[in-house]
Amino acid sequence: MRLEDEIRQRLAALSPDSVELYDDSAAHAGHAGNRGGGHYDLVIVAAVFAGQNALQRHRTVYGVLGDLIPDRVHALSVKAYAPGEL
Repeated sequence: MRLEDEIRQRLAALSPDSVELYDDSAAHAGHAGNRGGGHYDLVIVAAVFAGQNALQRHRTVYGVLGDLIPDRVHALSVKAYAPGEL
């Protein structure tokens, strides 16, 4: 399974309204400290984020993706919103 597909499959556990996942790995080729993992930007909208602050939202996302980091995912930028916040 492609890594992007696995990330989306795992995020489905959060019942998101929308998921936008951008692979920015090419812009970071040869980045110091990178052991081959990808660089991704994530924008996710899900009801689970309602009432959570930014740190809690990041922890929620990392809760479903955390074991992919740092080997398969070297860097992950997370923008997480509750419905109606965008």
